Amino acid sequence: MQQKQLKAFCVADNKTSIELARSIRKNALEMVHRAKASHIASALSIADILAVLYGRVMKISPEEIDSNDRDRFILSKGHACVALYSTLAEVGIIPKEQLQTYGDDFSWLMNHVSHKVAGVEFSTGALGHGLPFGVGKALAATIAQQEWRTFVLLSDGEMDEGSNWEALMFSAHHHLDNVVAIIDYNKLQSLDTVENTLGLEPLVDKLEAFGSKVIEVDGHNHNQLYDALTTKFLGKPLVVVAHTIKGKGVSFMQNKVEWHYKNPNDQELSLALDELGAIDA
Repeated sequence: MQQKQLKAFCVADNKTSIELARSIRKNALEMVHRAKASHIASALSIADILAVLYGRVMKISPEEIDSNDRDRFILSKGHACVALYSTLAEVGIIPKEQLQTYGDDFSWLMNHVSHKVAGVEFSTGALGHGLPFGVGKALAATIAQQEWRTFVLLSDGEMDEGSNWEALMFSAHHHLDNVVAIIDYNKLQSLDTVENTLGLEPLVDKLEAFGSKVIEVDGHNHNQLYDALTTKFLGKPLVVVAHTIKGKGVSFMQNKVEWHYKNPNDQELSLALDELGAIDA
């Protein structure tokens, strides 16, 4: 299978992707604490993926956010919206002060990601919708002979939805090599482990049987993420299985199912921010 390495595009100014991920996590914690909202662990697990996408990979410009040449990103696991809102603020697409309105009445920063926010391509919340939409965008780009790519970030529990598997079959059938599905494989979903809820293994074998090329990575290793996300298999859709830790970066949240819904109190927020100030990734 012929491979093509794509040129990286950076919008993170002088921030490294690791510094960007740290800022994403800090903002997300503060937003969830202020709004007394849920899903902080789900946001922490994808911070590194978002930092690499927006900091090193995607062709996107804050000054021309509606450019037809931009790469498209869809957060299918829309409950982790604070991570995306934070990312958009850190790379200059939305004002950072807007993060203070998250979860407020009449705020565009809703508790599930909304397309009313600049830089958000598609509103999500009910799972299983992001990839079908993203595959449709990829097909449109192919028909129009456009070179931009579509990246869709899904949760592992979301792979229980049959619409995702239909979208994978469709993308393989139409040879859509401009769509990349990224699975946040943190092994926990809302109330239990993925294995106990509806096991996905052998996940890679299943994805390949549906016609995708698959790359497995450590979802917190920025170099592995970059290498995978800048690889294109000609004529084949790509799925990146990113092995992550739910709650990554905050020791007392990591791999703890209760932090899917729980929000940090004042003391827990302080402890979490202290930890993030000292970590390297």
